[in-house]
Amino acid sequence: MSGAITCSAADLATLLGPNATAAADYICSQLGTVNNKFTDAAFAIDNTYLLFSAYLVFAMQLGFAMLCAGSVRAKNTMNIMLTNVLDAAAGGLFYYLFGYAFAFGGSSEGFIGRHNFALRDFPTPTADYSFFLYQWAFAIAAAGITSGSIAERTQFVAYLIYSSFLTGFVYPIVSHWFWSPDGWASPFRSAEDRLFSTGAIDFAGSGVVHMVGGIAGLWGALIEGPRRGRFEKGGRAIALRGHSASLVVLGTFLLWFGWYGFNPGSFTKILVPYNSGSNYGQWSGIGRTAVNTTLSGCTAALTTLFGKRLLSGHWNVTDVCNGLLGGFAAITAGCSVVEPWAAIVCGFMASLVLIGCNKLAELVQYDDPLEAAQLHGGCGAWGLVFVGLFAKEKYLNEVYGATPGRPYGLFMGGGGKLLGAQLVQILVIAGWVSATMGTLFFILKKLNLLRISEKDEMQGMDMTRHGGFAYIYHDNNDDDSNRVGPGSPFPRSVTPPRV
Repeated sequence: MSGAITCSAADLATLLGPNATAAADYICSQLGTVNNKFTDAAFAIDNTYLLFSAYLVFAMQLGFAMLCAGSVRAKNTMNIMLTNVLDAAAGGLFYYLFGYAFAFGGSSEGFIGRHNFALRDFPTPTADYSFFLYQWAFAIAAAGITSGSIAERTQFVAYLIYSSFLTGFVYPIVSHWFWSPDGWASPFRSAEDRLFSTGAIDFAGSGVVHMVGGIAGLWGALIEGPRRGRFEKGGRAIALRGHSASLVVLGTFLLWFGWYGFNPGSFTKILVPYNSGSNYGQWSGIGRTAVNTTLSGCTAALTTLFGKRLLSGHWNVTDVCNGLLGGFAAITAGCSVVEPWAAIVCGFMASLVLIGCNKLAELVQYDDPLEAAQLHGGCGAWGLVFVGLFAKEKYLNEVYGATPGRPYGLFMGGGGKLLGAQLVQILVIAGWVSATMGTLFFILKKLNLLRISEKDEMQGMDMTRHGGFAYIYHDNNDDDSNRVGPGSPFPRSVTPPRV
């Protein structure tokens, strides 16, 4: 704890007069006890803050589950909900066994961690259990992003395999590169060892979390191919709308709430004064981060609302929700190091990136039920570029430690070195995830473990794989297998409600 109380018995004895050594020793021992109490309280406050942030980030899994459920057709609701539960469960075990060690276990070459497997020799002087819990919540968030891209057509065993591999190996390697103090591109390295003298700035994971999840989902969806009926033979896109806008909105608000643990919580500590004796400290940076997160999301939501209105002629709540989340994904990298006005710019551009990526997806007949690759991959990449343009020197020195001559945002007068580091991060994440997850999905396809059969896809996985529908429903767009009558799950006496 900075500003610790110090006491010298020898110095104090001269003030108390002759034969005052014992009194001086006693006074100093009492002051030492008080100082230790303050230090313990500081650790307790910081750990409590980090634990609370971890709970908020974990609550985002509920947001993902609701968003995914509302965005798919009713006949696949139980399937997508189960995959969200398993992202957390499988991710918990594999991150404990391997992931945390690969991410933060310490290394000499900056590529991969080598210590603390299964939390052996843990806690360490720099990390406690609260830090592990927080990082696990991030890892399963990346896996949750991917599940949305391959929804409604993926075998259950493929979910288990990719989720375990992503949280136990692929994601931890990336987080080691950019977040571990000894990662090769980390901004926490000594100044002379940093990439372009700065290191890549990705405060809460526009690249580490969102790009990783989005690019993994991109390869999964590309290798699987689109859902049946998504595109006509002539290439025209057919909307396969999700069955519940209510669940989409509920999931969006839960994710919004959780993002206040995702971004502000990435400070990991709150009781850090920037200037001794002032009311300005890390708590101020945390507040600014929350404000920037809010402004970027709100701007992206409104921009998407009016942009899609001009393009489609409708006020679409699902598009607005996706725009909001795109703004959050983009600001995540720079939320702590930019001014609030810049966060508005970030959100505005994130909306345009999302709309453009969706248009491109339709042109190439790419099918992503939740727009996860476009939203998290595209907006996440923009977020990294945004940092290289708008990061403020003062905030970089506060958050990452004062360094004379540290490069900062190009548009803020800091030169192009930081932007260069950000572009390197985009390229290496895209390359690493493509090489690992693309290969994994290709192997699963060759082993016939990736995509379900045409019959299962038409009937819905809830009935064919999970024992029954989540709802009693009827979908006019489906074949006769979902109609009332012989061979259907409903008797003739029951007319399922339309959804």
